[in-house]
Amino acid sequence: MKAYQITGKDGLASLERVELEDPTEPQRGEITVRVRACSLNYRDYMNVMGLHGISGPLPRIPCSDAAGEVLAVGPDCGGWLPGQRVVIPFMPTWLEGEFSREHSAAALGGACDGVLREFITLPATSIVPLPDGISLDAASTLPCAAVTAWQALRVRRPVKAGETVLILGSGGVSIFALQLAKAAGARVLATTSCPEKAARLRALGADAVHQYRNDPAWDEWALAQTGGVGVDHVVEIGGAQTLNRSLHAVRFGGHIALIGVLTGTKGEINTVQVLRKGIDLNGIYVGSRAMLAEVVDAMGRERWQPVIDGTYEFDQAIEAFRRLESGLHVGKLVIRV
Repeated sequence: MKAYQITGKDGLASLERVELEDPTEPQRGEITVRVRACSLNYRDYMNVMGLHGISGPLPRIPCSDAAGEVLAVGPDCGGWLPGQRVVIPFMPTWLEGEFSREHSAAALGGACDGVLREFITLPATSIVPLPDGISLDAASTLPCAAVTAWQALRVRRPVKAGETVLILGSGGVSIFALQLAKAAGARVLATTSCPEKAARLRALGADAVHQYRNDPAWDEWALAQTGGVGVDHVVEIGGAQTLNRSLHAVRFGGHIALIGVLTGTKGEINTVQVLRKGIDLNGIYVGSRAMLAEVVDAMGRERWQPVIDGTYEFDQAIEAFRRLESGLHVGKLVIRV
């Protein structure tokens, strides 16, 4: 089968196309999926580049998010049939319930080989079926970014109509958070780097947008937008260098979903703000198979679709990673396998 592996070389040269053996027949309780589409997350870029202490065994197949078709079904698989369209969860062992160290260790594309390949065999219990109205390209964008936004705004502390949500940037999680917040009847404030992205965010439903390159004090802007009260929710994807501004921008008793590490994994944090303001600070690491199934269901009910910045053929995977590296994208990048 065709695949890509991280080899440990410098930069994007670390990502090499290879030919591997096809998988054997699935065992009891297993399904082999023919991967048709794979989407990129910043985590995938960090893994390829070795950024921020992200590491794992080498060589390693990257990427966590994919959709495809059932190719082969092992015994005792509960009615699955070849040809059924499916989406693969970020952590195949986390079916529902509480998060655990074991589930984290099973995340695809990290310590375990990921999905940037032709075929993958997984437990049948982990796979989520797709309805006809969701394309495989669209489905491939859901397992990490959409589920992360879902847990942040629909599970840990559900957003309510009339509340204000602050999103940072225009990557996959932020765009899904914008869509979920608007579907719930919330007001959305967004930050971005340039006029072009600001226009896209407004077109997608953002109620107000701040360009931080013109004015880095986006926390003061968010406070002004809320009459000095602060926002109800922050979808915090920056990490170490942005969290203090998020702590300033959120209201007393508000909620911050800490998701990303785009600015690093360590920094000096004003912890007294968390205490003094009674902030609900949640660390979000994607979500369970049950949450992915909820996202798939919500797409049909709430009638929103993933925003796909670009679609690439398998031989163009390096170009897709370069687009991710540039930071010019809005939404998701998809590689067809």
